[in-house]
Amino acid sequence: MTTEKGKLVRWFDDKGFGFIKQDNGKEDLFIHISALKGMSRKPIIGDVIHYQTSFDARGKACAANARIEGVSQTLTIAPLAQKITQDRPLVKDRSYRNPSKRIGKPQRSRYDGLFTILVVIGVAVFIYKKVPTKKFDTTPVEAVAMEPMEHFQCQGKVWCSEMTSYEEAIFYLRNCPGTKMDGDGDGIPCENQF
Repeated sequence: MTTEKGKLVRWFDDKGFGFIKQDNGKEDLFIHISALKGMSRKPIIGDVIHYQTSFDARGKACAANARIEGVSQTLTIAPLAQKITQDRPLVKDRSYRNPSKRIGKPQRSRYDGLFTILVVIGVAVFIYKKVPTKKFDTTPVEAVAMEPMEHFQCQGKVWCSEMTSYEEAIFYLRNCPGTKMDGDGDGIPCENQF
């Protein structure tokens, strides 16, 4: 089949079809959205369409295997699947007993299940690597706060970067106004620093 081109002059987006004014001068050619498989966008009036002329079930001419000029195609599995089914012998379950009934689905490869298992394992490893493994200090704040802290006094320190120890940060959080050391409000100051 030869590829021809023309301009899309009418398009009914809600119905998924339109008409191409052919460059060869013949009458406008019907095109259905299914003839534009793999296009990254829907057609719009004025697009240049490359197509092959085919005939529908009623014998009317229509566009087939079409693409929109200047619009990228997205990868689809349909052409690949069609090629695979053309290259593989078609076998229906238990049809080996009657060769005259050998029509239906393509044979499944023994590696299909293995591929699925490898994909699942890969996803699990990816998720495992994303989960944080840092251990957090689970010492209760009350236990640390009970230690004597007489040697600390409020001197206007507000941020964790100004603290010299975890004990000093607890003293400031509990006794000094305006501190900015407990962003999540859980009563534990400077969690990332200490």
